[in-house]
Amino acid sequence: MTQFWKHSGLQLLETDADGWLLLTDDLLRAWLFRPEIRPVEESCAAECALHAALAADPRRVVTETELAALADADVRDNYCILLDFFSRLVSQPTLEAAYLAILREAGGVKVAPLFVDQLAHIIVQHVLMRLPSTQLDPFWCRAAELFFREQRVTIQDQHILCADAETVDMQGARAKEGTSYGNLGRLLVEAQTTLASVELDIMARDNMAGYWGRDERHDYVLAINHGRPGVDALARVMEAWVGHFYRTPVKITPMRQIESARLTWFVGLDREATALLNALYNGEPLKAEEQNRLLALFQLEFGDQARVRQELGGRPVFMALAMEQSEGQNRVRMKPQNLLLNLPLAELV
Repeated sequence: MTQFWKHSGLQLLETDADGWLLLTDDLLRAWLFRPEIRPVEESCAAECALHAALAADPRRVVTETELAALADADVRDNYCILLDFFSRLVSQPTLEAAYLAILREAGGVKVAPLFVDQLAHIIVQHVLMRLPSTQLDPFWCRAAELFFREQRVTIQDQHILCADAETVDMQGARAKEGTSYGNLGRLLVEAQTTLASVELDIMARDNMAGYWGRDERHDYVLAINHGRPGVDALARVMEAWVGHFYRTPVKITPMRQIESARLTWFVGLDREATALLNALYNGEPLKAEEQNRLLALFQLEFGDQARVRQELGGRPVFMALAMEQSEGQNRVRMKPQNLLLNLPLAELV
């Protein structure tokens, strides 16, 4: 199988008999060498000593005295955040178990969003790598990027285009400096830009093979409107995600619309979609501008009804992905954890 996302950290891990990921010291060390933690020339002796000790033994317990000795308050705070994250990983048998424990913690998620996204990144890559090589194509990988990378959305002539937000923002900065960043660089740097005035690297069947050589550039645009390969790929990745965690087959089908009368159970795939589906569930009609924020609709059906809560009565679960509108920008921040926490599975009661 073609390798992709080689810097995710997945290659540093091992698996148990059930195919779940086992934490290794090498992965912990990789996090230790993030820019926020790695010592710099100005670092004090205590900071350098602590980093060296953790690099030698990433699971060691760090004392309050060691932390108090760090001269830079920001560095001290960064270590506290990282070490708290490490303790949560080490306390669980697998990375998947740690991810679920972090999401289910009473009082809400207490781990920095950056680390939650990195766990999702590693796990969804593992899920994709476990698929038969004949199944996986670049559309699936590009769709999976929504699990851990924010997207900028453009709607033009009924096309719903998702571009990596960080890449677009980087291009915006470079454009102001008078430098170029390729075709994607002209993607909606200004809100007034139209699709007709720029050339976009939109993923299609005739250019998708190029993804394998630029998978970590995040510069392919994904169309997710109904009937396009992108939205079907997202459905397939979500099926694999649920199947990996809960060992139960599900079928996810993209939909053109949802009839509110059939809305027995729903899962919002992001904060905005949750609010909009909740309004529909309560019988509140959506305004035109609210309907326009709904980007993709799905129907989920369980292959094993014995695993499902009885009150669902065999009816499907409806799901939606929506965009937030802020400061003239349309953004999507998918929450793959909602697929794990909000399904009507009997064991989640």
